[in-house]
Amino acid sequence: QGQLAESGGGLVQTGDSLRGDCAEGGRTRETYERCWFGKAPGKEGELVSAITWRRGSAYYADSVRGRFAISRDPAKNSMYLQMNSLKSEDTADYYCVAARSSDSSIFDFEWAGGYEYWGQGTQVTVSS
Repeated sequence: QGQLAESGGGLVQTGDSLRGDCAEGGRTRETYERCWFGKAPGKEGELVSAITWRRGSAYYADSVRGRFAISRDPAKNSMYLQMNSLKSEDTADYYCVAARSSDSSIFDFEWAGGYEYWGQGTQVTVSS
């Protein structure tokens, strides 16, 4: 099982679009879901979006629902985050994470063994 590597960040203006890519090397972590986790300057990080690896079911934070779309391509061992109608408050470092769900919910990763494998992050800056 290899590393996760993000790409696709950048500096854009309000209303623009970006696509974040996450490529995963090595053998697929079949039992892990995939997440995009955002860390904005001076703020606590938050789960932006997540997708179940096997079925492709998606979760979105309220702040991005309707603007962002998560997808995955198991054949390429890759995950994507299409970010549309970007706002200044979307400015953050975005991390690709392989995570394990808690017993209570498939999109609950807030437990000791949840967010397990992290990429190095890609920076998204949205200027107004």
